[in-house]
Amino acid sequence: MIQQSINETNPFCSQWNAPHETAPFDKIKTEHFEPAFLRGIELHKNEIAAITNDQEMPSFENTIVALEHSGKFLDRVSTIFSNLLSAETTDELDNLAQKLMPVLSTHTNDIKLDEKLFARVKFVYEQKEKLNLSEEQEKLLTDTYEGFARNGANLNEPEKQKYRQLTEQLSLASLKYSRNLLKETNDYYMHLTDKKDIEGLPDSAIEAAQMVAKERNLNGWVVTLDAPSYGPFMKYAENRELRHKLYIAYNTKCTKDNDQSNFPLVKEIANLKMGIAQLLGYACYADYALQERMAKQKEEVYKLLDDLKVAYLPKAEEEVKELKDFAIIDDLQPWDLAYYSNKMKESLYHFDDEELRPYFELKNVIKGVFGLATKLYGITFKENSAIPVYHPDVKAYEVFDNDGSYLAVLYADFFPRPGKKGGAWMTSFKEQWIEDKKNSRPHISLVMNFTKPTDTKPALLTLYEVETFLHEFGHSLHGMFANTHYQSLSGTNVYWDFVELPSQFMENYVTEKDFLDTFAFHYQTGEPIPAGLIEKVKNTRNYQCGYQCIRQLCFGYLDMAWFAREKTFEEDIISYERKAMNDLQLLPIVPDCCMSVQFSHIFAGGYSAGYYSYKWAEVLDADAFALFQDKGIFNNEVAQSFRNNVLSKGGTEDPSTLYIRFRGQKPSIKALLNRNGIKYEQN
Repeated sequence: MIQQSINETNPFCSQWNAPHETAPFDKIKTEHFEPAFLRGIELHKNEIAAITNDQEMPSFENTIVALEHSGKFLDRVSTIFSNLLSAETTDELDNLAQKLMPVLSTHTNDIKLDEKLFARVKFVYEQKEKLNLSEEQEKLLTDTYEGFARNGANLNEPEKQKYRQLTEQLSLASLKYSRNLLKETNDYYMHLTDKKDIEGLPDSAIEAAQMVAKERNLNGWVVTLDAPSYGPFMKYAENRELRHKLYIAYNTKCTKDNDQSNFPLVKEIANLKMGIAQLLGYACYADYALQERMAKQKEEVYKLLDDLKVAYLPKAEEEVKELKDFAIIDDLQPWDLAYYSNKMKESLYHFDDEELRPYFELKNVIKGVFGLATKLYGITFKENSAIPVYHPDVKAYEVFDNDGSYLAVLYADFFPRPGKKGGAWMTSFKEQWIEDKKNSRPHISLVMNFTKPTDTKPALLTLYEVETFLHEFGHSLHGMFANTHYQSLSGTNVYWDFVELPSQFMENYVTEKDFLDTFAFHYQTGEPIPAGLIEKVKNTRNYQCGYQCIRQLCFGYLDMAWFAREKTFEEDIISYERKAMNDLQLLPIVPDCCMSVQFSHIFAGGYSAGYYSYKWAEVLDADAFALFQDKGIFNNEVAQSFRNNVLSKGGTEDPSTLYIRFRGQKPSIKALLNRNGIKYEQN
């Protein structure tokens, strides 16, 4: 039974008095969500009824804008709930999500399939040539109409019922897939008590494993499947048997015959998405999804993947051969890759990534990354402890524009914990919009899983973690610089294959000496990072770039294999996955390992038929950064152009138009190939 009452003690029903009306996380409890959701649904229904019952002729203002501004209360509740579900979940929150998902799906479908509401939207849409709308208004109108059409509004009544059924099943299946993956990740740990088992590990990894063991009331060391634990062990541990054991544990998550198996959910989600697309008149889900992507059609996606495969596969094959020759073992296996790759890199360049760690103390990296935004755009950051946070690890910052005016709130959540999903992401607790001439500024959240501090050392990051920080911070800038009239067009509400441009663009700075010199100081001596060490980093930047590209292409082809299907999937998942990536497999295939059951980007996120976006955006980011390299990597004029023409525009215009306006030309694969030192003539 779903409870329906709500009272004034519920923080969602009172004025939020924290700085910038930020969420009162110190007051919000699990029991507040359910009544707040139901109250939000009720308010939203009333707002929709007011639009549909309006006796005035449908207009842009009384229908499209009114619809855009409806549901604010519900949006506030659902945004906080979904973000906590990813970053600070509990069994109670998970169970509540399972309970409320069908209710929310029904509500969303009730709106998208409301014939009276759609009739008004359609009436305005058909008059758009006569309305003298601005470009942004016209984009909102088009997006609103297509949002209804793409969500079943043009279907007949039996088809609408089928659409409801499929979308409700999909929301539950995606949620369960994500829950299973988190549980499998959290449940596994490898407990070590013999010093021989940790030979080869750097002190930072040993101390971290010791701390995890202590947290679990165990002696010795504990290695988990969280990235800061799994990664160093696979890279440094000399014990091949244990690397094998950990690799298998990681790559067989959600494959066992138990309640956490994602095999049935992979089939269900792939078939549901195909079914929804076909119900809407598309041959496959990829055709449906790509209508709102820069690529537009799957042929363009395959062209990108194929071009990159031809360019990078010879390089990747050469790299793997060199590694096999170096390792001098007959059967180089996937669990050997990180270990021997690191050994060979040390041998070739006399450099180990761990040499960098002492120079990447988190508090200094924060200053460096924030300082980069100050150099480029003039914005500044000030921590404000009066802003409530959802976990003690989280820091909240006020962000101020170059003229001193308030720009945004930024939450930063750096470390792994049991209730937090793996990986790194940017999201928002409140997006930006302009209403009644008031610019309502965004509240952005930056979530990562970095190496934690230990009893004797502060949080010291790897180069990869610094790069991850820059990546997610790029997304955050996209959100913070948002300056549009309508929330649905604001910030990162852009095509999926464009959304990665701001993030991947920022990664370019990770090996720039002028950037590193601003913050990379030894945590004990305060000495700046040696120029020779930076040079080593730059020399190794393209180390195994061929292999890394092919690895990403594997995921891109696998994604398309799942969502370009036109027939119901009833095959064996592991065999199907092998076939999708077969001609790109550079190392022996390991039985029972499966990517699809843990590929949350495409089965529980927004990247279905969109994983290619990372490579698409890499072409864009290399091309964009080439302009900065030409004009100066901190060039304010170019940075302001990037901000004004890309970062602040959100989804108000076609991304190709925005990019060309900034760059002055169409992007090409050439800059990426040059950056990676790949010689290839594109057809």
